Amino acid sequence: MQLTINIADQLKPRPDETNLGFGNIFTDHMFNMDYDPEKGWHNPRIEPYGPIEMDPATMVLHYGQEVFEGLKAFRRQDGAVQLFRPKDNLKRLNRSCKKLCIPPVDLDFTLQALKKLVEIEKEWVPGAAGTSLYVRPTIIATDPFLGVRASYTYRFFIILSPVGAYYAEGFNPVKIMVSRDHVRAVRGGVGDAKTAGNYAASLLAGEKAHREGYTQVLWLDGVERKYVEEVGSMNIFFVIGDELITPELNGSILPGITRDAVLFLAAAWNMNVSERKISIDEVMDAHQSGALREIFGSGTAAVISPVGELKYGDQVIRIGDGRVGPVAQKFFDAITNIQYGKDDDAYGWIEPI
Repeated sequence: MQLTINIADQLKPRPDETNLGFGNIFTDHMFNMDYDPEKGWHNPRIEPYGPIEMDPATMVLHYGQEVFEGLKAFRRQDGAVQLFRPKDNLKRLNRSCKKLCIPPVDLDFTLQALKKLVEIEKEWVPGAAGTSLYVRPTIIATDPFLGVRASYTYRFFIILSPVGAYYAEGFNPVKIMVSRDHVRAVRGGVGDAKTAGNYAASLLAGEKAHREGYTQVLWLDGVERKYVEEVGSMNIFFVIGDELITPELNGSILPGITRDAVLFLAAAWNMNVSERKISIDEVMDAHQSGALREIFGSGTAAVISPVGELKYGDQVIRIGDGRVGPVAQKFFDAITNIQYGKDDDAYGWIEPI
């Protein structure tokens, strides 16, 4: 396919890099590509950022047939720009497509188109500490039809947003609350796909957590309501004694790219690592006995997010001494140093622009 490029006549002013927030500022251009059964994926183009016109009956609006990804471009200390593990994000996008009956995209072409978009928008990649350019590839069903079936046509688009810290706390411990009344996903569903419905299902519990002063919800499994699964926007890790534990991927947990990086580094550092079931009772008992040393989340948005307080029912536990734990700090430093080019990439995770 031939990528068409149409540069905007008028460019937006650049935002203040010290006050970006997260996900509310967008760059000058976007990538678009269309699909129909006769042509397959076709008409790839980079064009000025703007609205997508849709019929009121467009299927994504009614049945949620949609997948998306989230990754970042980083400004190195030498001024160059690079992406972190984009191939892995695109592979996961195609796995999500399979679950949602969406035609997969060509990985090599899509990566090159994504890189070209970031290259065109490279002046939007912020250089202030802790900032980055968030990349959001998305595929939506576009048939105007109200019957329940997979769409025949699709739109694939990529938009870019310069961002600061995901959490207001930055790289400081956050507070999370276990939801006992709601579940996010069950095995056999789409909990391990990155799709809109998973996030819609988390909103009510998230609002309840926010009203009680908590940043995120910690989800339990949807069947027995006892095994820890993930946080609203992160995978979760526990340091109990000398063991680093994260819930095993079971079909209802998103296989995080940052989660995978943490596990890879932990193995390289010869840490005692377990991917297994861990119940919330085990976590609470470990705290009671003094064995629970740290809890932290991992995800593209926050990278590593230490947890300083956990609420389960009427019990509230505080982890550590209110500071970032040494294990979370070690992973955060190792991953961000690679992302920002402070350390060499020994693992093939970086894609230069």
